[in-house]
Formats: sequence, structure tokens, C-alpha cells
Amino acid sequence: AERSITVIAFIAVDGGMAAGSVTRTDINIGDIPTVLAEASAAAKASGAAEDFVPLAKSVVSGTWQDAHNPTGPEVFAKIAPDLGDMFARSVTDKIELFGYAEHTNATTFVGSKGGLRLRYDLPVGRVEMTGKSHQRTRSTWDGIATRDFANVKIANIDASIRERLNWQAKKIDLPAGRYDTIMPSGTVTDLFTYMMWTSAARAAHEGRSVFSKPGGGTRIGEKLSNVSMQLFSDPAYKEIAGLECAAFVANASSGPFSSVFDNGQSVKRTDWLKNGELTSLIQTRSSAAATKLPYTPISDNLIMKVDNGTGSLSDLVKKVNHGLLLTTMWYIRMVDANTLLLTGLTRDGVYYVKDGEVQGATNNFRWNDSPVSVLSRVIHAGATEWTQAREWAGDIDRAAFPPLVIKDFNMSTVSPGS
Repeated sequence: AERSITVIAFIAVDGGMAAGSVTRTDINIGDIPTVLAEASAAAKASGAAEDFVPLAKSVVSGTWQDAHNPTGPEVFAKIAPDLGDMFARSVTDKIELFGYAEHTNATTFVGSKGGLRLRYDLPVGRVEMTGKSHQRTRSTWDGIATRDFANVKIANIDASIRERLNWQAKKIDLPAGRYDTIMPSGTVTDLFTYMMWTSAARAAHEGRSVFSKPGGGTRIGEKLSNVSMQLFSDPAYKEIAGLECAAFVANASSGPFSSVFDNGQSVKRTDWLKNGELTSLIQTRSSAAATKLPYTPISDNLIMKVDNGTGSLSDLVKKVNHGLLLTTMWYIRMVDANTLLLTGLTRDGVYYVKDGEVQGATNNFRWNDSPVSVLSRVIHAGATEWTQAREWAGDIDRAAFPPLVIKDFNMSTVSPGS
């Protein structure tokens, strides 16, 4: 098992309190004094911390005394036989498969001299599969998030890959432009995860983000979506099994929306959007005091629901008369922080939809659009489902989003890549 240890030193200095943190991996217990000395030196060198607030004390959660429960190869027993069958059929049908199944069971311990004794176990798993055929001129992808592989149906992955490779038998060239665009739930996750990463309350309050209000303050209270949309985090969420996460703050360092001084604070449900209205931005206790807004820390899960959203991705396709169906996006990058204009590329299959049916595959595109603008252009929404991000798969593993149809999504240029 891989072990990572972070030591955070807090030292009183002129003008307040300094903090320094040092993280090391795979060290022995005898190395801790050395790491503590390094953290203390870092604290002294940093000076008084701007985010200083009193530390939590005497907070207990979880079975602190129990040993870590590691994962092992036996976790794959549920899917290994079906994977073998899929591989055999793919060889026969000249489909090349690339991908992996992985599983970790991370245990987080947070302790302090002030009496923090917090523990949380977080099992994380996923299956990602890329299928290629016809001398690799056709390519598609599928991914499933899981905790123990009980929900993974290899036959469904196989069917999805084969269906999309067959769609690519017909090629339809399309120009750049704005298209009604059907986004799978994983693509929606990638898009709005980036939005969350730019939703620090302090940056908005200081006029440095898309959530800054002209003339000062934040856009909290403003209607951002044309539909009744809920976007929230909830460590205790149980409507979809597997999305639960730690209900306490555990930060290894301070940043735009994290503070080591908040470690041990409780994390509860936070509504980021409620009925389409911006209701919260990510706060530390320090930024909450500065902005005079409630303390709303970031959580390890993110859930989106659209009122009256029903059906699957296939059901949404049937509702589109002229548009595009995406597989995934990648190379997502910021263009303009003031509008949160992003750019990226489509990947592993873009399909032209006419009169509710997939007509064939079209070319890839570079797209330029803002998730905040996208919020106001939702045409249709499916049912919320536990989903697997692609671009940010290593950063968010507890997400539930609906597939969406977005009006006039900006495909700015044709991309020659596949």
C-alpha cells in the first residue's frame, strides 16, 4: 500500500499564526521528527498566515484505532470472466481494446495535538475502455465509476463500443458553427467540474472571476440557468449508492478554496445552484469572514439535478432534430477568466443527429464556450446518474450528473484529430 503523510506545523509569530506543511510518501515512523522539523521551518519562513482562524479541537469521527483495509486483486473477480469474454470476441471481430480497471481504498486519518481524531475510508474504482477498428480509423470510449465493481456490466460496455464503432461506418463532414449538442453525463461532469474549480468566493468578491458582480461583490442570488437546476454537494448523499464522502475538512495545504486552519471542520450539504440560482461559492472560514457570507467548504462529491429531467442519453437523442452527439472532451483549458470561456477538443466520436436518429460520424471540433453560459441554454435534460468523468477522472470520482442537450454550443473550428 502507498502511504502519504502530511505534517502541518502551526507557530505563533508577530501579527498572528504561521503555518507550514510538508508531505512525504512511503516513509517510516522514525522519519516523522524530520518531517516535523521541515514543516516547522516552512512555517517560520512563511510569516503570519492571511487565512488564520482558530483551530478545531476535540473532534472525533470514525474508527481511528482500526488498521487500514487495503484493496487487492480479488476485487476484480466480479468482472474478470466477462472481460475475458469481451477480449475474445473483440479479437474475432478485429476490434482493438485499450483500457484498464483500477481500484484503491484510501484511508484518511486527521489527528492533532488539540484532539482531532478523524478517519474516513474511501473506496474508488473505475473501468475505462477505448475501442478501435478498421485499421484504427474508428475510435470510441466508455467509462464506468464504481466502488466495488458490483455495478459494472461488461456486456453494456461491449455493446456501447460496438454500437458507436458501427455508427462510424458513415462519415458526414460538417463545418464549424453552433450546434444543438447532446452531452453524455460524463462530459457534463468534465465541463462543470472546471466551473467549480473557479468558484472561490474570495476571487469573486475581489472582482477576479466570472462570479464577480459588476460594481463589487458576488453574483450570489442571480439566476444563471434557464431551467430549474440543482447543483450541490452532500457528504451524506444516499439517493445513489457510492457517492458518500468524508464529512470533515482534511486539507494538506492552503489554496484559493482550502485552508489548513479549517481541518476538522464539518462538511454538510451545500447548494451551489438552487432552482437555477447561484446560492453559494466555495469558502474557507477566513474568506467567509472577509466576504460576510456563510462558510461553505468544498466537498468530495458533486451532484446535478434538473427538475423533470428524465430518460437516458438515447432518449435525448430522439428529441434532437439537427445536432451533434458527443462522446467526450479533452484538453480543456481556460481562455478568459472573466467569462469562464473554455476551449477544448472533442474526442473518440462525434455523431450527427437528424430527426432523432444518429446518421453517422462527423469530424472532431475545437470548441469555445463557457459552462456559465451553457447553464442558460439547456434544452433537454435526462435523469441524473452516477457517472465517470474523462478529462478530470483523476480529480473527481464521486459525481452524478444528467446528460444534457445544450442549445448552440460553439464548435469554433474543425479539428483533424481523432
